[in-house]
Parts: sequence; C-alpha cells; structure tokens
Amino acid sequence: MTDKIRWGILSTARIAENQVIPAIHDSSNGVVAAVGSRDLEKGKRYAERNKIPQVYGSYEELIAAPDIDAIYIPLPNGLHAEWSIKCAEGGKHVLCEKPLANDAPQAQHMADVFKQRDLLLAEAFMYRFHPQIQKVKQMIAEGALGTVNMAQATFSFPIGNEDDVRLNKELAGGALMDIGCYCVSITRYLFGEEPAEVEAFAEFGARSGVDERMVGIMRFPSGAMSHFDCSFRTHFAQTFELRGTQGRIYLERAYVPLRQDANADTYVRYWKGNDYQEIKVDKVNHYVLMVEDFADSLLNKRAPKFPIEESIAQMHTIDMLYASVGRQ
Repeated sequence: MTDKIRWGILSTARIAENQVIPAIHDSSNGVVAAVGSRDLEKGKRYAERNKIPQVYGSYEELIAAPDIDAIYIPLPNGLHAEWSIKCAEGGKHVLCEKPLANDAPQAQHMADVFKQRDLLLAEAFMYRFHPQIQKVKQMIAEGALGTVNMAQATFSFPIGNEDDVRLNKELAGGALMDIGCYCVSITRYLFGEEPAEVEAFAEFGARSGVDERMVGIMRFPSGAMSHFDCSFRTHFAQTFELRGTQGRIYLERAYVPLRQDANADTYVRYWKGNDYQEIKVDKVNHYVLMVEDFADSLLNKRAPKFPIEESIAQMHTIDMLYASVGRQ
C-alpha cells in the first residue's frame, strides 16, 4: 500500500460516476486506479470519461488485480453481499453502497467474513459526514434542545423509469431500502439509541412488488419517538426535524445537501423559545469526507468513524419495519 489508497470501482454505475469517483479524485489520500465492467467497451468509455487509467473486462479481474487496495461497490442492493464477500476473498477492503445488505443476518455474515481476513468493510452512508449533521449532534450534546424526544424524517421523489433497478424485487429494491434508510439512520444516529419497537404501513407496487411508499413509527428505550415517510411516488423532499423540551432543529436538505449551485449555503435552522437562528455550515463535499475517512482508516490502521456494527444495527431496524408490513 502506498501513501494513497488505490481504489477500484466495481461496475460502471451512475452513483460512482456522478459522486464517488469525483470525490476520490478530489480526496487527499486516494486515487481511482481501475474500473471493472462486464462490458469491456462500456468500461473503456466510462474510464475515459472519468480519467481512470486501467479497465478490466470483469469484476473478477478487478478483484484479482494486485495494484488495487480497496474497492467501492455501487451495485444494486441485492448484489452487495455477494460481491463484497468475493472482494474479501480476494484480499480487498470494501466501501459498499447503502444499504449494506438484504437483512441483518446477511450484514452480520459480511462483517464476519471481513473480520476473519482482517479487512475493512464500511457502508457508504455519506450524509453522516456532512458538517450539518455533526453540528446537530454537537448541539444535542450541549443541551440546545433540552431533552430530545421527537423526530420527523422525509425522503421522497417521483421515480422516472418503471424499469428502474430500485423497483426490482429480486434485487432488494423498495423505497425503504433506497431512501427510507436515510430516515431510519439519521434518527438512530441523532437519538443515539436503537428503537425498541416499530410499526409501519406500506403501499406495494402492483407491478414491482416492492414498497413504493412507506410511513413508519419508531419508539426508543429513552421514551423518544419518531415518524418518517419515504416514497417513489411523491414530490421531492428530504427533510429532517428534531424537537426537544426546549428547542427545535430543522434541516431542509438533510441527506443530500449538495446542490447544482456550488455557492448555495446550507443552514441548520434552530428555534429556542421565541428565538430563531440560521446557523450556516461549511460548504463541503460529504462524499470526499467519506472516502478520506475510509482511506485514512487503512493508511493509519485505525477504526473508521462509523464501525460496521452500526450498519448491522441499521439493517436490524429495517428488518423490523419490513416485518411490520408483512414482508419477510
């Protein structure tokens, strides 16, 4: 391993091209060394567009490449476990897109495989690295809201293509897995505890068979409660609200604060009594912070900011919500 992590990209997915590859290019401790594609010509075009020096004509070739330290996996949900484990068997560290797995037992198995080989596995939940989330976490710790006891989260957009992989039941699609997972994660993270019980209601697509809309309620051991909604059939929104005995926080773009306008500011909106503040946070690319944390963990042999046990707990909550709506 050199002074920079040499990344391989497993597939020519859009999320990698639009967000993660540019983030690695902009990072201080990583380089994009190769991409693996099952279509070599498509891979070559992708590599040229994204300034990637090496192209492999299969995922297996990328995994076997000796000059790759870590692999980013942006495959459909249902393929995360299979290819993460194949990467581990090939001796590669993995940053895997969210959600980590199909369910909690599968996530635990993945973690065990990587631990046995002394390899790092992390989930690519980039929103957690953004300064607005860290600012809210700090404010809670400092008592800015008093006792925090209520949250509300929303993430929705109207899906544009009925053949979208996110509507594919066989590949673990669904609104909860794709976007509702953000609502679950942010609530768990900011409450700092795991839900004791949940209840959910969902609309499953007649054609897709996946949850296309869901509303969920979670109750936590401390007595805090939350409700969330996620949808592929509703106008765009990605908000989060947190309330306590003495104050309220509202995030307008809680999960993807990046905008086309690079100069747009991001604010934490805060109420305490009759006082109101707009707290401006730094303009950063949270994808860059995420890949830098992963690379620094490898280079300096330290634990990542968010350990894999957190991702297993996240999948356990998702399992509870799906059980509530009758999906096994």
